[in-house]
Amino acid sequence: MSYVEEMGIKAKAAEIKIASASTMLKNSALSAISAALAENKELIIAENAKDLKAANANGMSVSMQDRLRLDEKRISGMVKGVEELIALNDPIGQVIESFTRPNGLQILKTRVPLGVIGIIYESRPNVTVDAAALCLKAGNAVILKGGKEAVNSNICLGRIMREALEKAGLPADVIQVVDNTSRETTNELMRLNGYLDVLIPRGGARLIQAVVNTATVPVIETGTGNCHVYVDASADLEMAVNITDNGKTQRPSVCNAVESLLVHKDCAEEFLPMIAKRFEEHSVKIYGCDRTREILGSNIAKATDAEYAAEFLDYVISVKVVDSIDEAIEHIRRFGTKHSECIVTRSPENAEKFQRYVDAAAVYVNASTRFTDGGEFGLGAEIGISTQKLHARGPMGLTELTTIKYLINGNGQIR
Repeated sequence: MSYVEEMGIKAKAAEIKIASASTMLKNSALSAISAALAENKELIIAENAKDLKAANANGMSVSMQDRLRLDEKRISGMVKGVEELIALNDPIGQVIESFTRPNGLQILKTRVPLGVIGIIYESRPNVTVDAAALCLKAGNAVILKGGKEAVNSNICLGRIMREALEKAGLPADVIQVVDNTSRETTNELMRLNGYLDVLIPRGGARLIQAVVNTATVPVIETGTGNCHVYVDASADLEMAVNITDNGKTQRPSVCNAVESLLVHKDCAEEFLPMIAKRFEEHSVKIYGCDRTREILGSNIAKATDAEYAAEFLDYVISVKVVDSIDEAIEHIRRFGTKHSECIVTRSPENAEKFQRYVDAAAVYVNASTRFTDGGEFGLGAEIGISTQKLHARGPMGLTELTTIKYLINGNGQIR
């Protein structure tokens, strides 16, 4: 029996306990986890430092190292996220709908846990805590497979949470962290049929496609974000500068950061120098179309389809001047990843058109794409941003980690 299969067996055994756990018990476990994380800040930072040292030695980019880093502020954020989950309503057992059939059958449509969830993710060790806590609250067991770049951090966080679970009276195997970072282990997890009910990848396009192409268990796609801002002809240009700058530079290494900027030709000559000046504060590299380069100068790199399709996750952006809102929508349809898209406009008609015709999980009018987040949407922490359409779409909170069970009560009916 393989290492991964053993984890699957343990997860299925723990699933029975966590699926039937009361809200009080689950909240008690979450409280124990938050306390344990706060008590072990120094240990977590020390283990994370090992990962950061290796990342630096391996030439990891500054923005990706930022995704990897855990400091006191971020650990406090993880603790707060777990505590906020305690206050959220437990979806398990919720009656979504009830009705009585003409033959007297009483039918209840209820929420139940998904079961055992596998999560494969990269870089960000805070995902280890966010995902584990969400799965726990929604009554699921979870197997977490982080990237090798965060292995010390993830093992440390997993050990802290497992000890807290046992103190609260739940099996430690409700949360399991894979400590073998080999590709073979990852591939085996993707094919853990009979144990995993669903697999969720979080990371870049290469990871997500590898999981989609390899997995034999059901997959929910998340994460890849080639997000656009379209600055309409009627836009408030100062607002457009603030929204675009926030989307690109506030935290460029995350999936809801802006990667592409589309500007209507009627405001391009005024707007592009404004945003270029703001970008200079963060040394943002710009790839632009010919008209962008005419306005900003030939020092701007020439954009190709490769740049328009890229999720940079860095201080880099592609820019294109368009003739109309229709051209902007078509560009997004061609290059977007159905994550988050934004229009900046004063036109109610164009705002409505953009939201109707742009196919994405989140479509904004006059607001930053950085708000596509479970916490910002009031869902608590999130497991990821689903960019597909089946089962879940957008920020995946507690409700999205459940499925449906019909409960039917009769008094002898036969068909």
